[in-house]
Amino acid sequence: MYRHAYRVSLALACALVAGCGGRAADNPLVRESFDSGDTYTRDVDATPAQACEAARRALLGQGYAITRAGADSVEANKNFQPKEELHEQLVLRVSCAAHGNSGAQVFASAVQDRYALKKSPTSASVGVGALGSVSLPFGSNDDSLVRVASSTVQDPVFYRNFFERLRQYLAPSAAAPGDAAR
Repeated sequence: MYRHAYRVSLALACALVAGCGGRAADNPLVRESFDSGDTYTRDVDATPAQACEAARRALLGQGYAITRAGADSVEANKNFQPKEELHEQLVLRVSCAAHGNSGAQVFASAVQDRYALKKSPTSASVGVGALGSVSLPFGSNDDSLVRVASSTVQDPVFYRNFFERLRQYLAPSAAAPGDAAR
């Protein structure tokens, strides 16, 4: 009898540990691996200021609005409206840091925010002397955009295309016209 209770307790403990492990693996924070992949970073043969200027130009060339730009960082956004009541915004942040003797590392991270149009009915109150106030629905709606989702873009092709475009602006052939005459 004692052995049977011990085995049942041991089996329950193993099932409990396995069940907890399964739930933790479903958590996106736990799945973050910090592996050696280079999805979000590239090395370039330029100074950090040159790399960030190339990033700024690459973003401008693709229709992004620059919200912040400096010698070591750029932030830009682009808006989309795939459906009438759905709005999406893509925010791309780029940081440029010195790497080695004459190069830079460029880090990029994009966040996609999704907004939905939410309608809320409104009514008006009218004060009537002897009756007090009466609420009357007038059928008008207040529309507002509400963020319904936000996630970091993890598509390697998106970042590969961005970094390829950035390198085009760093290429020697992209130098200013006055530089070629010298």
